[in-house]
Amino acid sequence: MESLESSSSNYLQQITLTALFTALVTISTMIIKVPTVATQGYINVGDAMVFIAAMLGGPRKGFIAGGVGSALADILSGYAAWAPWTLVIKAVEGLIVGVFGSDSYKRKKSLAVKEITVMGAAALWMVLGYYVAGGIMKGFSVSLIEIPANIIQAVGSLIIAIPILMALKKTKLPK
Repeated sequence: MESLESSSSNYLQQITLTALFTALVTISTMIIKVPTVATQGYINVGDAMVFIAAMLGGPRKGFIAGGVGSALADILSGYAAWAPWTLVIKAVEGLIVGVFGSDSYKRKKSLAVKEITVMGAAALWMVLGYYVAGGIMKGFSVSLIEIPANIIQAVGSLIIAIPILMALKKTKLPK
């Protein structure tokens, strides 16, 4: 009976953490929104929280929080046309970071080049994903104009996520 209670308690904890990460991605995406004219999208810093959720929570939490949290932000912010694209793009972004960076982040004493490189690769996936999505929705020549804005979003999110992850590494958070 004890192991059943322990198992259900752990399951509830995992669901709660996933929901918390999803809410944090939604909020961080909605806090700063800079509309982009060409594709009617917007620049935000939500990718920082996708990176953090995936590093701390692993691939499953990164996938769910990145996809659902970001798509929910699109819907709540009046960008519902982008929500299906965002769901896929940001879910894969969280998955990339969770699969290739989470374990080494949890094992090491500091944030390493590998984890930063993984977040950079996931950010490049995001830029490519929105280029393709914008190209399908608005035309590829129009979507090409948005690449610098998406790169700014990616770099800005890295600049935010890296020091937060470094600081969290120094805390005594449960692993």
